[in-house]
Amino acid sequence: MLSLKAALAKPFAKRVYKSIKKWSSKPVETQQKVFENLIGEAKHTAFGKDHNFSSISSFKDFQNNVPVRDYEELKPYVERVVAGEEDILWKGKPIYFAKTSGTTSGAKYIPITKESMPTHVNAARNAILMYIHETGNAKFVDGKMIFLQGSPILEEKHGIKLGRLSGIVAHYVPKYLQKNRMPSLETNCIEDWETKVDAIVEETINEDMSIISGIPSWVQMYFEKLIEKSGKNVGDLFKNFNLFIFGGVNYEPYRAKFENLIGRKVDSIELYPASEGFFAFQDKQNEKGMLLQLDSGIFYEFIEAEHFFENNPKRITIADVKLSVNYVMIISTTAGLWAYNIGDTIQFTSLKPYRVIVSGRIKHFISAFGEHVIGKEVEQALKEATENTSISVNEFTVAPQINPKEGLPYHEWLIEFENEPENEPQLIEALETSLKQQNSYYLDLIDGKVLRPLKITKIKKDGFQTYMKSIGKLGGQNKIPRLSNDRKIADHLHQFNLTK
Repeated sequence: MLSLKAALAKPFAKRVYKSIKKWSSKPVETQQKVFENLIGEAKHTAFGKDHNFSSISSFKDFQNNVPVRDYEELKPYVERVVAGEEDILWKGKPIYFAKTSGTTSGAKYIPITKESMPTHVNAARNAILMYIHETGNAKFVDGKMIFLQGSPILEEKHGIKLGRLSGIVAHYVPKYLQKNRMPSLETNCIEDWETKVDAIVEETINEDMSIISGIPSWVQMYFEKLIEKSGKNVGDLFKNFNLFIFGGVNYEPYRAKFENLIGRKVDSIELYPASEGFFAFQDKQNEKGMLLQLDSGIFYEFIEAEHFFENNPKRITIADVKLSVNYVMIISTTAGLWAYNIGDTIQFTSLKPYRVIVSGRIKHFISAFGEHVIGKEVEQALKEATENTSISVNEFTVAPQINPKEGLPYHEWLIEFENEPENEPQLIEALETSLKQQNSYYLDLIDGKVLRPLKITKIKKDGFQTYMKSIGKLGGQNKIPRLSNDRKIADHLHQFNLTK
């Protein structure tokens, strides 16, 4: 019999479903309203005055007045906000800064305003409610739920609180979920990731966990420690665990390993949250891609990735996107980010409604020879090559080897296997076949004898984890890039080469 809480979740889920159906069936109109609201609300800000918002009445006007920027280029405005000035990027002051680690500028301070904060919370909630509406399964709301996240301890700067996004969001867990939520506040505040995971294992090992959520690489560590301590697989330990919620990375490279750790298949919901906004979530169990959040105070633009680095590349709206094209996603938001490049590339899997997958990072690709291989392609290749085999992969990354000691250059795949291939040449051939099918440039370079087939370097158990720890990026929102156009990561990982 369903509890009152589980019973009430179903009509609430139906209401949310109807609301989402309403805006997702009018995508262009929905985005136009968001655009008009953004311009109207921000025309008296310093940014709005500098960019003639009062004379902007169309998307074309916006393009002519507001260039695409990344954090570095927006930084002069952000610094004024951080210094405590009001009405700079958005009206008033932000209520938070989400602090993230930038690659070139040290810490990045991403503003979160009273208008943008609810969109982060509502999207996460709606993802679960859409799952309840689709499956009819609401029983899990009675079990314990774990959200592996950053510390909720917040600092303060000029009256504005700052911390990791996941730590900020932890303060917004609805009251009706709080008594089910784990770990304890004390454990959540532990900064050292390995110590924190050990404490979470102690707290949860004897609980009835029904939902587990986090970046797959973190959750994998948690699962392995649970198994080590209990001697049981996760599915036997938590008999009512049936829903895994994840974001941040593609789950596919981890799926086989997770099913092995759990001992059975569980449903999963993919999320696409970032400090800059909550962009999409999986709204259907059997549809590829995540529903793009068009009614969340975010106006989207898209630039084809292959033209992104040209002078003045074409910017388009949702009305003109096509399926399976690699786009750089540009956003303008109620947090005061304007024509902002978050660095992600996406592809549309559906246009009715608009669903996307994250295909990679505009800076994370291999094009040492003009091949422009992207993250989605290497992940897809690994998935296809290991399907219906006993091969299981913990972690991997790919880098070009431009100056080998002998022979032609090649792509080096650095892989930490859980279950190694019995026939490595067969695995290499399957990876090659998939890559050549997905990427005609790569095919031409192999056929033209510019590149030779890829090589696999086996990395020792926990090698990736040790590497991330050595650079101070274990846990948190940190993850290994699937591929790089240089050898910084690859060369560092070679110290964990199994064949040495």
